[in-house]
Amino acid sequence: MSQQVALDELESFIGKETGTGEWFLVDQERINNFADATEDHQFIHIDPERAKDTMFGSTIAHGFLTLSLMPKLCEGAMLDVKDISMGINYGFDKMRFMTPVKVDSRVRAVVVLKDVKIKGGGKRALLTSSVTIEIEGEKRPGLVCEWLTMVMK
Repeated sequence: MSQQVALDELESFIGKETGTGEWFLVDQERINNFADATEDHQFIHIDPERAKDTMFGSTIAHGFLTLSLMPKLCEGAMLDVKDISMGINYGFDKMRFMTPVKVDSRVRAVVVLKDVKIKGGGKRALLTSSVTIEIEGEKRPGLVCEWLTMVMK
């Protein structure tokens, strides 16, 4: 469950972990569906037999699939700002795919609020969250980035 905070309380959370999402399975059906949606049918993603002979030993999720799962992976891990009309994606900074997510891996997000910029006379705020997508059983994360979101009254 996300922690609810007021817009004027956000700055007190800078540098703090705001939450960890639930583990989420990335299976071959999801990878195949993403390949169909993006027209990216590279064998390393969709052909388990050929992928066995690669350095990964199995198929891997598209990096952009991992990125696209961030809203789901961050459920309950990001702050829930009270009394706003909406929040929108504003972009990403410093996004890197660190370790391939192998088929049937479980992933989750760990979120730290990195910065808050109050704008528009206090009517909106630009939040920068450091997000690490962990892979169960792996030392290195699958993805690290700074996710920018704008919340508005």
